[in-house]
Amino acid sequence: MTRSSVVGWFAFSYELRGCELRVETVLVLRVGGAVYIPKVNEEKRVPVIQALIQAHPLASLVTMSSSGLFASHIPMVLEADGSEFGVLKGHISRANTQWRDLTPDVDALAIFAGPQHYISASWYPGKHEHGKEVPTWNYAVVHAYGPLRVIHEADWLLKHLEGLTDIHEAASPVPWKVSDAPEAFIQTLLNGIVGFELPIRRLEGKWKVSQNRNERDRSAVVEGLDALNTPESLAMKALVEKI
Repeated sequence: MTRSSVVGWFAFSYELRGCELRVETVLVLRVGGAVYIPKVNEEKRVPVIQALIQAHPLASLVTMSSSGLFASHIPMVLEADGSEFGVLKGHISRANTQWRDLTPDVDALAIFAGPQHYISASWYPGKHEHGKEVPTWNYAVVHAYGPLRVIHEADWLLKHLEGLTDIHEAASPVPWKVSDAPEAFIQTLLNGIVGFELPIRRLEGKWKVSQNRNERDRSAVVEGLDALNTPESLAMKALVEKI
């Protein structure tokens, strides 16, 4: 007689042979995932999270394949679809095997990295008063989860590429358009890619930007970042100042 049950993360299989009881335990992989976010670092405002995605569209797309985790780095477009969070759209090379080897029951994960910067311990007043300070790293990231749908339709791909191009050419004095290239050339390139949609079912934002420090320390961090005067330091300075 064989019985099985699932408790927490483990599956138990019981087999009774006469007076002998055999028990097998297997670790169960649950669908989904998570990122460690202390309450002080949790960003729940959807428009703020979406703004980071739009400002930093190069994502790490992570999926579960038959041999383990698979990641590709892909620019994505966030579009409204009537849902709470929207849908992510992108494309990958047809030669990239990620799209062929997906685990349907496990959501895909798109990770967007925003401003980030090293924070020196020497900036804190406490370093000079008692020395009990250490460096850290500030950053803002977004994790978007959802099922991945692979798309082969040429019309969808062309529309997607036109939209993606228009977004990133908008600041150019002479914007390039997909239609600028010969149609046959574009068609050849379309044959070499596949599209995808990731309807966002869960959206997590983590803003680690010195919220755990007092006002004096945050002011010191702002001064330290401002003194470096680099695009990266000034971007982080702006986030710290918004606390």
